[in-house]
Amino acid sequence: MTDSYVAIDLETTGIGARREKILEIGMVKVQNGRPAGTYHTMVNPYREIPQAITELTGITDAMTKDAPGIGEVLETALRFSEDLPLLGHQVIFDYGFLVQAAVNEGMTFEKDGIDTLKLCRLLMPAENKKNLHAACAWFGIRQDTAHRALSDAMCAHLLYEEMKARFGREKSSLFEAKKLQYKAKKEKPASKRQKQHLQDLIKYHRINITVQVDHMSGNEISRMIDRIIFEHGRSRSS
Repeated sequence: MTDSYVAIDLETTGIGARREKILEIGMVKVQNGRPAGTYHTMVNPYREIPQAITELTGITDAMTKDAPGIGEVLETALRFSEDLPLLGHQVIFDYGFLVQAAVNEGMTFEKDGIDTLKLCRLLMPAENKKNLHAACAWFGIRQDTAHRALSDAMCAHLLYEEMKARFGREKSSLFEAKKLQYKAKKEKPASKRQKQHLQDLIKYHRINITVQVDHMSGNEISRMIDRIIFEHGRSRSS
């Protein structure tokens, strides 16, 4: 069974690593079943945080506006994980965001992992909810702050250790780390021409956008240009 790992949780602006951004990273390094260190940072997404995400997590624009961008913290976060497997509740979600960010920065990130959500689906009654909050309640684990990265990472660790204590002896193979698979394609950087075209459209149609253009990828700008033209039409200059 896997006794040493890094429990991880990310808070993001939404679902989909290619379109959404990381807001918060929380990691708990575990050695021989016990916490041995933590890593936490807020991340500036360079866009307005959706109201639904603020209501869910409590994270506001004010909490991230002075935080570093993902490119400034990614290397430190990945180095913190060392060569240990990742553990999380639906860990592929968090892994996907880190892989996409790594690819965008010209880095490689490959990991084995353990998914506590999959374990819950195998070890909890079928009729019970399996989200992290419900699973922790069922296994008698107290959550301090739900939907915040470091707290949820710690809860995933405690949940795993509780399931391992109850079922590990008879079902040890369930608690082995397995290769995580996520394919990511590097986002092309935006050209000066793309940025100027977008700025011209925004000015011409008097549109307020909630994303900082200088921090958008080429793909993001192309999608926004297409959407503006579809909804408002072209500018005179284009």
